[in-house]
Amino acid sequence: MKKIKKLLSLMLLLCGIIALTIFAFKLIKNKGNSDTEWINFAISDTTRISKITIEDSYGQYIELIQNDGQWHDENGDCVSKPNVSFILEAAKLIEFKGYLPEKSKEKFTELMATQHIKVSYFIDGRWTKSWYIGPPAQDHYGQIMLLETADEGKSKDPVMMRIKGLNGIISPRFFAERKRWMCTEIFTLSPKDIASVDLINFEIPTFSFNVKNLGRRFEVSTQGKKLRILDTANVYRYLQGFKNVHFNFPNIELSKKQVDSVKRSPVFAQLKVTERRGNYTTLRMHRIKSNVPQRNEVGEMVEMDMNIFWAELPNGELVKCQYFVFNPLLMGHIYFPDIAQAK
Repeated sequence: MKKIKKLLSLMLLLCGIIALTIFAFKLIKNKGNSDTEWINFAISDTTRISKITIEDSYGQYIELIQNDGQWHDENGDCVSKPNVSFILEAAKLIEFKGYLPEKSKEKFTELMATQHIKVSYFIDGRWTKSWYIGPPAQDHYGQIMLLETADEGKSKDPVMMRIKGLNGIISPRFFAERKRWMCTEIFTLSPKDIASVDLINFEIPTFSFNVKNLGRRFEVSTQGKKLRILDTANVYRYLQGFKNVHFNFPNIELSKKQVDSVKRSPVFAQLKVTERRGNYTTLRMHRIKSNVPQRNEVGEMVEMDMNIFWAELPNGELVKCQYFVFNPLLMGHIYFPDIAQAK
């Protein structure tokens, strides 16, 4: 009987040891997740990222897809290269900043359940991890975030993250508003790509002109009259101005009614560029009013903003452009001085 009791005691002790071992193993595993898995936001090889999706709390959503190093959205439209670069940089350089204090964990967990930006990364076509980006850290040198991975699931506790070597918040790099992803390129043409340029100046008709690239020679005319004296080097220099032309900002401020109002306002210039392969791009340009008089292109004081204007793209979108960028394309009399004197 004593031997049986002793054997039972040993068995109970052994069971207890096994149970404690299992419990300790689970604690270590969970601790490991908290310390490593739940802060492993980074993607070391960003060249393998094939798709990024961004969704905000307003229901806006966009997919960024990479094919052979080129990025576009789910509709096949070009997306801004600098914006993609900012995201890839964040994915590579993001690092752990610190844990949230216990007293604030519950508050931020509840807040992030409804107010966050969700960014999902796909590597080689397979979903790998998602970031839930919440509010900035209190010192604004980082962001409160939560991680979900294909292997470990979703963390229950948010942590503070930052981008290595940079001071500031992370969230401005991530937005789902489609207009902000528009490519800013309008023209990327070399002189040999251009067949003709037509500029109509509605405010000063004598500054309107047409340039034809006939292969081995050029023609420039104004108001239907060819210029007799033409500096070929100046024509070539003018056409080189179309190599790298971008707008500044997409329209994220005007309502549909306001857009219609801008489109009905006077057009101060219209630029049409026809390519040798037959494609053409037409821009209609509208002044922006200013409360402070400013000096225009010919030195007159006008109540117009002479830094920026609205341009209507061929697809009907309004974008903001700088005169600094476009004046070399609009002011042909700089390259062809005889334009204003042509009769």
